[in-house]
Amino acid sequence: MLKPVFEVVKALSKERFTVDFPEARESLPDSYRGMLRLDIDTCISCCACERICPNETITMVEIITERGKKVMPQIGIERCLFCGFCQEVCPPKCLTLGKDYDAFEAYDKREFMKRPEELE
Repeated sequence: MLKPVFEVVKALSKERFTVDFPEARESLPDSYRGMLRLDIDTCISCCACERICPNETITMVEIITERGKKVMPQIGIERCLFCGFCQEVCPPKCLTLGKDYDAFEAYDKREFMKRPEELE
């Protein structure tokens, strides 16, 4: 009868397993792959990222830049495997996997479709 009470007291004296997000954040390992980032200025619109994506997450869309119209990657992060193939194949290295994970919380599924302007 006293064993459950003893276990509760023992559990309360231990250090917490969770952190108070977003005030406190966990430290991430160097190998962590988070949200994709795009440097629009260096993108050459080669479409290599779209062709290499194993899950067909990346689609090319037309945007208007200072230099005129360009074709840029649009990413549906709800389907992304974070495999890093797009980062490896990108010739100018403008598409990179960062350490951000704030973009993975949304109330509406449509918020997971990130246009090129939102990836900067």
